Amino acid sequence: MNSPALEARIDLSAVAHNIEVLQAHTTAALMPVLKADAYGHGAVQVAAAVMSAGAAEIGVATIDEALALRRGGIDAPLLAWLHGSSADFGAAIEADVQIGVSSPRELTAVVEAARTAGRTASVTVKVDTGLARNGVAADEWDELRDGVATASAEQSIVLRGVMSHLVRGDEPGHPLNSLQGERLDEAVADLRRLGVGPEIVHIANSAATLTRPDLSRDLARPGIAVYGRSPAPDLGDFGLIPVMTLSAEVLSVKKIPAGQGVSYSHTWTAPSDTTVALLPAGYADGVPRLLSNTLRVHINGRSFPNVGRVCMDQMVVDLGADGGGVEVGDRAVLFGTGEHGGPTALEWAEAIGTIDYEIVSGIRGRAVRTYVGAPAPIPNGRHTPVAAGPG
Repeated sequence: MNSPALEARIDLSAVAHNIEVLQAHTTAALMPVLKADAYGHGAVQVAAAVMSAGAAEIGVATIDEALALRRGGIDAPLLAWLHGSSADFGAAIEADVQIGVSSPRELTAVVEAARTAGRTASVTVKVDTGLARNGVAADEWDELRDGVATASAEQSIVLRGVMSHLVRGDEPGHPLNSLQGERLDEAVADLRRLGVGPEIVHIANSAATLTRPDLSRDLARPGIAVYGRSPAPDLGDFGLIPVMTLSAEVLSVKKIPAGQGVSYSHTWTAPSDTTVALLPAGYADGVPRLLSNTLRVHINGRSFPNVGRVCMDQMVVDLGADGGGVEVGDRAVLFGTGEHGGPTALEWAEAIGTIDYEIVSGIRGRAVRTYVGAPAPIPNGRHTPVAAGPG
């Protein structure tokens, strides 16, 4: 079977390897974060891989993401924590999805949905310990805390967890990391004084999982590291293996004379007679236009530069006067593991002043995801959530 013209190849065995690397750095159980369709890698497939590799639970941003996993046959414990005014808490309760709450208003809505459903909602309180983003604000804490105690007493909810999010996890030695951990512990202690202590507590992201095991509490929530991208590139790759390789078929090869401009506005002009190749990848597929005349690709183990503007659905590379031995039908690696000096998503990111999270999660359009290294089936289709810890 021929490969797609534009392919995002997802190596699920690399996912399993990365889970092993993360687990080796912490004694806490793992809750891999699979939001945004698993950072563009395919949430259902990655969910099966992480659970088969030993993860305890799965985290996503929205209820819709959690429900999509349920429809895909994923029966693992799920937590969703970012909700708009139209969030369907009733559907989450019916699907056994844990609900993150970040305000008294959200708690009230969850309690009402639980009463309507005649079921107890599993709730995780998200505390803002310094990020000033999603999470219970300090001036709403007392109201939220008391509301949790009341709702727990009437059995509308069970307090599954308390969580927060680090501001500077990629700077392991920054004092704010420890301070956020202390603030989280204070919130947990406050709830325990009311007799509603959580079953689990979590704050560590990828960087903290790998560099600050003291912050892991009961669970660690790695995100980008699951996909083989270092959360702190200055500290190395931690032995992680990039999961996604983006490649494109060479659609045409043509000779052009010296002085010939290439692509829109002729931002590159051939300094001498040369040969160029056309690839079916552009900014509609997630190749940033800002990379024009900057990125490189690997074809048959050799590196070739992009020349001219990256267009909506195609780009051009310079093969040199001899054509580099490239033929129509060959494949160009746009980014991947970096093996043999190949291009990486981090290289793209650094070239345009962003992070590789944005690069991999932005691959879209006509890029067809194919999967290799499939995990073993999930035993009995069900995983047991992590047991309560000391918090």
